Amino acid sequence: MKKLFNYIDPRKYIRFFKKLLSKINLIQEALGRIEARQINDSDLTISDSEFRVFSQWGEDGIIQYLINKIEIKNKVFVEFGVENYLQSNTRFLLVNNYWSGLVIDGNRSDIDYLKQDQIYWAHNIKAENAFITKKNIESILSDSGIDPDLGILSIDIDGNDYWIWESIESFHPRIVICEYNSIFGPDAKVTTCYRNDFTRHSEHHSGVLYGASIKALDDLAKRKGYCLVAGNTAGNNIFFVRNDLLSNLTVLSPQEAYQKANFREYKDKNGKLTFDNFEERLRNIQNEEIFDIDLQKNVKVKEVIEIP
Repeated sequence: MKKLFNYIDPRKYIRFFKKLLSKINLIQEALGRIEARQINDSDLTISDSEFRVFSQWGEDGIIQYLINKIEIKNKVFVEFGVENYLQSNTRFLLVNNYWSGLVIDGNRSDIDYLKQDQIYWAHNIKAENAFITKKNIESILSDSGIDPDLGILSIDIDGNDYWIWESIESFHPRIVICEYNSIFGPDAKVTTCYRNDFTRHSEHHSGVLYGASIKALDDLAKRKGYCLVAGNTAGNNIFFVRNDLLSNLTVLSPQEAYQKANFREYKDKNGKLTFDNFEERLRNIQNEEIFDIDLQKNVKVKEVIEIP
């Protein structure tokens, strides 16, 4: 048996699986193009337009809807927190609509993986390895040469999302996609406390104490000149459009866009998923600190969110 395995070249299998993945991607793209054409050629509402090709949930469809409803001067995107970019909000936009863009992730191995992916030479995309902070985000964007009037900014860094968007002052994307944490409910205006080195599972073993509430992000968006126009049905991503481009899009309140997320991602202290429901997850973090936007101070979760 040992001798047999000496003749097996693992590189053959690596090449085989890479080709297989490439063919699967082509099938996904083809199906996504059919979905995108249906959106363009129909009177579907934004809430009926969800589909996913490379996005985690239905973001690909919502993006296709929006880019066909508003004028995009520069077909350029920036996305934070892409990991190895196999699953992202902008990958389908890159391969289907031939946009260009910048993606950023704090994990060096993920960025190295992306740079070896066929997509990296076949399309106009730049990948940067950087841990984003309030202090460095503007310089990262400036150094990249991104036009301030970019098409889409997508923020999903599982932590300082609110603080990073607040710190972006010189760039004015036409569409902003931001992850929110539905555990905070539709009414509280809160976010996790800012730390330069914030990571989701280091902050709390459960992994559910991250990001900002939908109302906090909506409040920030209004101050920056944006309106909330969509939220995905999975209950974790919301979409904002710049006020000067709203056209006939319907503006939503945080309560209208909010969805109670069904995914059960709570982990115990050993890192094992417990599959706790929404109410149990909330009870388990009720004594943890978050930042209240209106009060401008740290508070406990249970002080601003009703615990069932």
